[in-house]
Amino acid sequence: MKRPAMAPEGPGVLYRFVGPRVIAKRDDGIARGTPIASPEDVLRWVTSNTEGHQSQGEVTVTFVVNEAGTLLIADRHSEHVACAGNQPVRAAGEMCFVVRDTSVTVTRISNQSTGYCPEPECWVGVVAALREAGLEPTEGFDPRCEFRRCPECRAINLLKHDVFECVICSAELPREYNCQAP
Repeated sequence: MKRPAMAPEGPGVLYRFVGPRVIAKRDDGIARGTPIASPEDVLRWVTSNTEGHQSQGEVTVTFVVNEAGTLLIADRHSEHVACAGNQPVRAAGEMCFVVRDTSVTVTRISNQSTGYCPEPECWVGVVAALREAGLEPTEGFDPRCEFRRCPECRAINLLKHDVFECVICSAELPREYNCQAP
C-alpha cells in the first residue's frame, strides 16, 4: 500500500486520522492542543492542567506535531484527533515531562496513537518540533509502535513481539505499513 503523502514543508510525512469516525465527528475542527514554543509553555500548561495528575513528578501528555511542525500537547486522556483539530499530523503519541521549578526535561516519547497510526519514521518530526521549542528529545520512541490494518476485517492492530496476526480475526497482517489509505 502507498505511504502517506509527503508533507508540504519540513521533515516527514503527513498522517490522516484513520480511527473511528464517531471520534473524529466529536471534534469541531479546532485544535484543542496547546502549542508549545518554549519550555515556559510546558511549565504554564502543567501548572494550569495537572493538579493532582502528576505521578512521581512526571507528567504524561497526549501530543501531536501538526502540519506546520509545531508541538501541541493536551491532557493524556484526550484523543489525538481533538488535540490536532482533526487535521493531518507529522507525528502523534504520548510524551512524558519531568518539571522541577523552572526546568523541563522530556523523559519518554511514544508514537502510540491508534487514531493516526504514525510510523516510527515520524521521529524526525518529533525531534524537529522539540528542538524548535527549546526542548531536548530522548534517544527515540519508548515504546516504538508499529501499526498494521488487517486486510480481512480492516481492524487496526498494534504489533507486539513481531506477531503479524490480527487480534480480531487472526488473519495474517502485511509486513509493510498499510494504515493510511492511498
